[in-house]
Amino acid sequence: MTQIIQKILVANRGEIACRIMKTAHKLGFFTVAVYSDADRNALHVQQADEAIYIGAADPTSSYLNSEKIINAALTTQADAIHPGYGFLSENADFADKCARAGLVFIGPSPDAIALMGSKRLSKIAMLNADVPCIPGYEGSDQTNATLIEQANIIGFPLMVKASAGGGGKGMRLVHKAEELVAQISTARSEALNAFGCDELILERALIAPRHIEIQIFADHHGNTVYLGERDCSVQRRHQKVIEEAPSPFVDVALRKRMGEAAVAAAKACQYCGAGTVEFLVDSDKQFYFLEMNTRLQVEHPVTELVTGLDLVEWQLRVACKEPLPLAQQDIHITGHAIEVRLYAEEPRQNFMPQTGKVKIWQPASNARTDHSVYTNMEVSSHYDPMLAKIIVNADNRNGAIRKMARALSETQILGINTNKHFLQNIVQSPAFSGSEVTTAFIEQHAQGEAMQGSLTPSFSLLAKAALLFTLARTSNKDEPSPFIPTWQHSMGIPYPVKLCCNDMTTPLTVTPEGERYRVRHSDTGEAITLTPLACSTTSLEVEVKQQRHRVRFSKPDNTLFIDDGTGHFVFTCVTHSKAVNQAKQGTAQVSAVMDGVIVALLVEQDSAVNAGDTVAIMEAMKMEHPLKATIDGVVQLNAIETGDQVKSKQVIATILQAEEVTHEQK
Repeated sequence: MTQIIQKILVANRGEIACRIMKTAHKLGFFTVAVYSDADRNALHVQQADEAIYIGAADPTSSYLNSEKIINAALTTQADAIHPGYGFLSENADFADKCARAGLVFIGPSPDAIALMGSKRLSKIAMLNADVPCIPGYEGSDQTNATLIEQANIIGFPLMVKASAGGGGKGMRLVHKAEELVAQISTARSEALNAFGCDELILERALIAPRHIEIQIFADHHGNTVYLGERDCSVQRRHQKVIEEAPSPFVDVALRKRMGEAAVAAAKACQYCGAGTVEFLVDSDKQFYFLEMNTRLQVEHPVTELVTGLDLVEWQLRVACKEPLPLAQQDIHITGHAIEVRLYAEEPRQNFMPQTGKVKIWQPASNARTDHSVYTNMEVSSHYDPMLAKIIVNADNRNGAIRKMARALSETQILGINTNKHFLQNIVQSPAFSGSEVTTAFIEQHAQGEAMQGSLTPSFSLLAKAALLFTLARTSNKDEPSPFIPTWQHSMGIPYPVKLCCNDMTTPLTVTPEGERYRVRHSDTGEAITLTPLACSTTSLEVEVKQQRHRVRFSKPDNTLFIDDGTGHFVFTCVTHSKAVNQAKQGTAQVSAVMDGVIVALLVEQDSAVNAGDTVAIMEAMKMEHPLKATIDGVVQLNAIETGDQVKSKQVIATILQAEEVTHEQK
């Protein structure tokens, strides 16, 4: 008997909410969006048939509040709730509440979610189902004495893992026995704070394995299939960065063995719907169960592109109690697909999450881009920093790599720093194209400026920025138009320009030479001659030494956001600014690194600190960021308390050296 569903509430936000709505509308379903204070103008709200407000910007008041979500569904007379991924998607209690409210939860049963949500219990279930597992300890005796005893049996190196969590929280690699007690204590504390449960498991450490997962699907009629694998080995801090299907490491025989093991895992918990069984695979092609994600994965598009299937459509059909559209023998893998995750983060500053306003957004023409981005969108500190997923497919892996490199180059996002160039450097690296892809890839192949970029703009880019600050266009339309200088000049007379970028000020001069302009560094004497060829409101084309260069930019008022293909930079023209008084000798400020919330103040007024001591901890984009003293001295706290919202660069405290304290007291 089919389940009647006409209206679906999407209990999520961002690109996945937009993605779900696209397929739901295609199949004729009506959709309801939910939104917080931060998302009133979000793209998923605009694309839904209806939208309903659910609370403040912090997730616990909105997207993680199960009562508000269910009330929103009942108020709008929705029949079903699609949780997407993250937030409440793997919350067994939420799935149970949906059922008790008469709502269809588009996902597996609460029992299956609860079982697979525990690394300890799921591993026991997998061992009973003969699914290969990493040797370790998953017992109920959680005393330190037992964990130490079992660790010595397993041997080192080993992994200490939080049973209830993921994302690297409560996870520690232990190389030596003498490190174990401290690492167990740290893992317990992290697990308790993050998941409300300090239960741990121990596993033998697999050094630099591949992370390969199998997409499975099951319906209410006893059918379970696997849809091939995805290779998710390129990771940073246990978070996936690049995914591809099929894996270049997996052959037909291994795919069949892993697929059948994944199906056995699903059947062991009477699974229904979309799920992913994750495995670690060693160099000998031995695979071991890692965990099962009881939801749609972020990286599901690569499976869609190599199978020709719409996985959200399958989810909705299963929710309507229809049988799976295809049997195992009818599922085929064709070509190769790659996905990258575009994050609002700064690889050049240890991948610091970024906030701000998007000035220009233009997806690539040759790729599928799942996103929720639009020009003038505000990227807040309240949610995960992922902005978009860029996905390409081709006949083979080399073709997909080429298409991805071009897609990243074509993708234009200005106004906020992202990992775009870092991703492009990875996919164009010999290590990636040579399939040297394990979970240690970024650590081994993607460190340093060559991959992560430099915060210092090239002189060529400085010259182009100076040109944009000293020339105006005769038209405000986004099309090429003639240039006019912004100052009265005589031929050969230099015009001074001071540009500030990343707290560094560079003095330059711009000298007109007919149709050309010579830009010179006032301190070093380095010079370059530029010939402007075309300029619109968003792009500049110039000729340098008979070679043409094009840059994209946005220039609201006195700030220039620009990308020349080497990175995203922000320039401010300070030519006519009054000199800013330098901070007193012997003082240093501790400032917020981005918009966020102060979650802890670790020092008191007038207390002594040393350089490197953490003064406060702020939280933004699901991460904690320590704010540290840069000099030895005495703390002078501003009017900041735990729980306060702070803006980027807001001063939290000032550190005075001893002589400054004495001077202030006088």
